[in-house]
Formats: sequence, C-alpha cells, structure tokens
Amino acid sequence: MKGSCLCGTVHFEISDDFDHFYLCHCSWCRKDTGSAHAANLFTKASNLSWLAGRESVRDFRLEPTHHVRSFCVNCGSAVPNTSMGGDICIVPAGSLDEDLPLKPEAHLFTGSRANWDNELELIHRFEGFPPRPRNS
Repeated sequence: MKGSCLCGTVHFEISDDFDHFYLCHCSWCRKDTGSAHAANLFTKASNLSWLAGRESVRDFRLEPTHHVRSFCVNCGSAVPNTSMGGDICIVPAGSLDEDLPLKPEAHLFTGSRANWDNELELIHRFEGFPPRPRNS
C-alpha cells in the first residue's frame, strides 16, 4: 500500500497488512488533525519503506506524553510515525494513495470526543461544495 503527503514530496510504502485501524478522539489527536478524530492504522515499523522525501519528515513530540506526530515540513501533512518506540508504525489513513480495504475497528478515547461529533451521518451530504444560495 502506497501513500504520500499533500505536496508530493514524501512517498512511502507499507509492505504488509495493518494490525489495527482506530479512530482516536483524544484531545491531542483532535488538535493534530483539526478535526473530530484521527484515523490511524497500526503496523510494524519494519513494514514501512520511505520511497522519497524522508529528509522532509519531522516529528513533533508532546512532552512529557508519548504523543508524537510526524509530518512533511513542506505542506504539514501527517505521514507515518515510527517514533513511538518498539516496532510500531502509525499510519494516518488519509495519507494513503490507495483505497483501504478495512473499516475502523473501534473509537478510542471517546471521553474526549468533541461535543459536536454526534449523529454526523444524519446531516446533509454533498459530493462537492454545497450549492450557493441564490441572491434574493
């Protein structure tokens, strides 16, 4: 499975299956993504190969926690993180360039869930931007 950052500087490949797929609602992941949750895939660090742009990847470590975010210095996109220690690689699901054949298996840290993150499947859906209002 291949992936990249938004600007195309960083490219990577995951050579084996993912062990887990979680949606994390902790306050740190919400800050990292600017969204309701992070969508993170877990695999072994040994399954990650950097194809291009490894020198453009930086880590932000939130001291004194274990929270680490890896990102492209050019565009800020989240990219795989192997800085957690051990043989763990966390891959942001949105960084993949291919369709993912998995569905998330669990929501994590739901006690920190955003208060507006409820019943989102019930709100309007548009395939692009919503229609512009008519000038009255």
